[in-house]
Amino acid sequence: MLYPELFKQLEAVRWNMEKDVPWADFDPSLLTDEQAQTIKMNAITEWAALPATEMFLRDNQDDSDFSAFMSVWFFEEQKHSLVLMEYLRRFRPDLVPTEEELHDIRFEFDPAPALETLMLHFCGEIRLNHWYRRASEWHSEPVIKNIYTKLSQDEARHGGAYLRYMKRAINNVGNEARTAFTKVGVLMASARRTAQALHPTNLHVNESLFPRDTIQSRLPNPEWLEHWLDTQIKFDAVWEGKVVDRILHNLSLLMDRSFKTVQELNRYRKEISKELADSAAATPPTPAAT
Repeated sequence: MLYPELFKQLEAVRWNMEKDVPWADFDPSLLTDEQAQTIKMNAITEWAALPATEMFLRDNQDDSDFSAFMSVWFFEEQKHSLVLMEYLRRFRPDLVPTEEELHDIRFEFDPAPALETLMLHFCGEIRLNHWYRRASEWHSEPVIKNIYTKLSQDEARHGGAYLRYMKRAINNVGNEARTAFTKVGVLMASARRTAQALHPTNLHVNESLFPRDTIQSRLPNPEWLEHWLDTQIKFDAVWEGKVVDRILHNLSLLMDRSFKTVQELNRYRKEISKELADSAAATPPTPAAT
């Protein structure tokens, strides 16, 4: 099992919200209304760990190891929401999200292939790590800069934990896992070609609720994310390239093959998909029970 070791590793570096955040360093002159509004939106978005955890537990009922790890991931992700709300409670209480605003992003996600979902969230952690690094640079107020740095480091550690489960999946099911991971990897490394930010909170996950079936669409200001990325923290092509590079680098390690571009990854995806299809075609069908 991976859970016991991951628990110890994450426990050893976990920060304390009261002792490790420099609350006394707050400088009100360095926090604008515009910045405070983005903190509120991120606090609500981080609350989406709740429906995501419910999805993970539902779709991984045959995997107690990974499901147990969700206890750690869920705790730390909900703490992200909580520390942002605590910041607002202390310094901008008028912007603390209401319980109704938080609850509005809790809705059921449609079932999806577990391996693809794992890869999707692995890429999401990489992306959030980079978004929060930029957010820390964009802010001038020292306390929120410190908080966003802590959040970015947590997201990097979560990505590393997901990668461990991805390695286990390849060991267990081989090309089935490689096909799922490369399929989603090609999608998530192609974000610069899309009109929207590719992150789990911005993807459609419940067909019956369309168009309000993304986390972002259910926020008080559904348009905030693109504005935050493009205009405020200026997550430009250089930073997007950093995300793509990390996805390709980790997939290279995972597949034991070098991918310098999305096109190379896509060619490999097609090779593996063909191998998987050929293997399935060569396997005789299981005789029907009499």
